[in-house]
Amino acid sequence: MAGRALLLGGLLLPGVLLSEAARILTVSLVGGSHHLLMDQVSQILQDHHHNVIMLHQKGNSLITDFTEKETSYQVIPWFPPEDYNKRLKEYVDYFIEEALNGRHTFGKFLDFMKLLGLQCSHFLRRKDIMDILKNENFDLVIIENFDYCSFLVAEKLGKPFVSILSSSFGTIDFGLPCPLSYVPVFHSLLTDHMDFWGRVKNFLMFFNFSRKQWQIQSSYDNAIKEHFPEGSRPVLSNLLKKAELWFVNSDFAFDFARPLLPNTVYVGGLMARPVKPVPQEFENFIAKFGDSGFVLVALGSLVNLYQSQEVLREMNDAFAHLSQGVIWKCNPSHWPKDVKLATNVKIVDWLPQNDLLAHPRIRLFVTHGGMNSIMEAIQHGVPMVGIPVLGDQPENLVRVEAKKFGVSIQLQQIKAETLALKMKQVIEDKRYKSAAVAASIIRRSHPLTPAQRLVGWIDHILQTGGAAHLKPYALQQPWHEQYLLDVILFLLVVTLGTLWLCGKLLGMVARWVCGARKQKKA
Repeated sequence: MAGRALLLGGLLLPGVLLSEAARILTVSLVGGSHHLLMDQVSQILQDHHHNVIMLHQKGNSLITDFTEKETSYQVIPWFPPEDYNKRLKEYVDYFIEEALNGRHTFGKFLDFMKLLGLQCSHFLRRKDIMDILKNENFDLVIIENFDYCSFLVAEKLGKPFVSILSSSFGTIDFGLPCPLSYVPVFHSLLTDHMDFWGRVKNFLMFFNFSRKQWQIQSSYDNAIKEHFPEGSRPVLSNLLKKAELWFVNSDFAFDFARPLLPNTVYVGGLMARPVKPVPQEFENFIAKFGDSGFVLVALGSLVNLYQSQEVLREMNDAFAHLSQGVIWKCNPSHWPKDVKLATNVKIVDWLPQNDLLAHPRIRLFVTHGGMNSIMEAIQHGVPMVGIPVLGDQPENLVRVEAKKFGVSIQLQQIKAETLALKMKQVIEDKRYKSAAVAASIIRRSHPLTPAQRLVGWIDHILQTGGAAHLKPYALQQPWHEQYLLDVILFLLVVTLGTLWLCGKLLGMVARWVCGARKQKKA
């Protein structure tokens, strides 16, 4: 107990030592769950007496059912041009429809990133907003990794910045050691337990991943050329390594153990909020099923908006096979008129997900595999059936299956019988519940909460003037030095040169001996 108190005091002491609140800019250029995470970060820091201002891109939140709320921090809004918003909305609709139908490709994602690169150019042209940000003279900028424009904004302001990785490890390369023998490459769908062919696949996919990262970052080349003078144009791959800290929206209870740098901090569960009583309408529904309990179904806002009627029909039929009640986040206006809702199913367009996950009678969580949803399920020890759609969701559910607290099924493979069997498997096999509870214990037993880690480390680098003491020199080294390729090449040349020289000397000795023998015989 004393050790935990010392650790807590050591992290929070710098905040006490700060003579005044810091001026912090948070940058939210992408909507949906990305914005919700940045809103939570901004709120936490504001509550801890920092002066927080958020640069918030509005007008194309990507997901229409997110509602604005009052904030205790100041917001500087930015609205992209209307014609651009229309073009982006059309492409997002097309992109998601393709993903839901199993036709998601990297080329389509790359086209989306090019649109974000164009949006970045639009923003950096807004001299009025950039001047406001420069005049604020911020002590620190906090950005989110999905839209690389955030890095360019921080660089343009010339201020130290901290980055938040909103997804699991592997989506981008920011300089972490990556032993390919047990650290799976993003999109490999491998675990940390790889056989020989798994390691071969992982090794080859690393080169493919590196190529894709270069293509994605190239989407911002025009914005960089337009807004940074020649000779001082930043390289995005270097900017990623320039971050003072990386906060990762994941947790040891979920992710595979891997090497981390001192400036990398887990803050998975940052979105967790105190549990509130479940509204009476939900309690009344849950009570109908007694000890059988209920299943919570929430597939994220994207699926809720774009889900096909065929999938809704199959899922409804699958839920009818369960003895549990089913509370399903599904917009009633999207419900097929020719499908009769199963008697044990309640559909709602909003539900208190965190509070329902904490309910003692919950038996299963059917989820799309978003990081925030998984963190909430782990927090409350609830086993899962995952239905991934796009992004990092398939990778997240590989980890859920590897950790044994859930199973997954592809959206395109959903049939009533298959889904019903998967759900019954997880509900009836108590090993899944045990694994979920074990993960919850790991998650809850951290000596510091995610919010305390966030605030403590930010206060630490504000007090120390940056995080140079936490970043190894490897982040500045060329890749051939970092992997000792120059040393290996030098030793190879020396070895081969020595062998060649020895061969030459042996040849000379052999010729001399042969000559001496001939001379003796003569």
